Amino acid sequence: MSFVRIGAGAGAGVPHHVEVTGSGPVCVLSAGLGLAWFDWDAVVERLAPWRTVVRFDRPGAGLSGHARVAPTLVGEAGRIARILDAVGLPGPATVVGHSLAGFHCEAFARLFPARASGLVLADSSVEERPGARVPRGVRVGAARVCGAVLGGVGLPRAVGPVLRRVAVRGDLAGDLASADAVRRVYGASRVWRGSLLEYATYGDMAAELSALRGELPLTGRLPVTVLAAYSGSGTRWLDRQRALAASLDADFRVAAPSGHLLMRDAPGRVAEAVLATPR
Repeated sequence: MSFVRIGAGAGAGVPHHVEVTGSGPVCVLSAGLGLAWFDWDAVVERLAPWRTVVRFDRPGAGLSGHARVAPTLVGEAGRIARILDAVGLPGPATVVGHSLAGFHCEAFARLFPARASGLVLADSSVEERPGARVPRGVRVGAARVCGAVLGGVGLPRAVGPVLRRVAVRGDLAGDLASADAVRRVYGASRVWRGSLLEYATYGDMAAELSALRGELPLTGRLPVTVLAAYSGSGTRWLDRQRALAASLDADFRVAAPSGHLLMRDAPGRVAEAVLATPR
């Protein structure tokens, strides 16, 4: 376990929890809103013999320090670059983004094309009509106040770990994280505050990415894979993931059966998608 402090930009000075495992070409694993480094454990186990795997917690997530500023898409893409610099692995790297982090990783590939050797979107967030009706300042302010109130009354420590278990109960693999890790992460008020900030700025992220897609196309050489979770009921989400793949000229794959946390339900399929990218 190690911590790094990145340079200027989003998260400057904040201790970032980073894990580097394995050897070979570099890949980065970035989890969705409210998740932590340990959610990738089963994937790392399958990748480490052939890849140098970098996973990290964003500010306000996992074991990293407090989220001092509200996130932006450009800031999160830059964070990936600065994390790689901090651990001495400048790339190029295959970047793997789950859920909300799919936005971050796609932005990284567009903003830092020389540093991206592949892009895997693991049940990535999809927004066909991005945007937010409530002004950003109001949403961010409300998230900060809500986080402070919840922390002040001790709610995270009292019920955070229980809510984590309940939230992932519907996934096929259940919760594979240790009780100690869950308690350390989800009993901390900073994690609740960080998650609320990411949730409050989700619409901004989607809108930023939509604009970025019009300005900076992905390079033609970059292999892109969209890996969609499918539990066997309904096809609307699958259709949206398929449309995302088509818009990115990406290879489309389905991990079935799997819930949204496919890194734990179908870790082998995630590892296959990474290993299929060129070295």
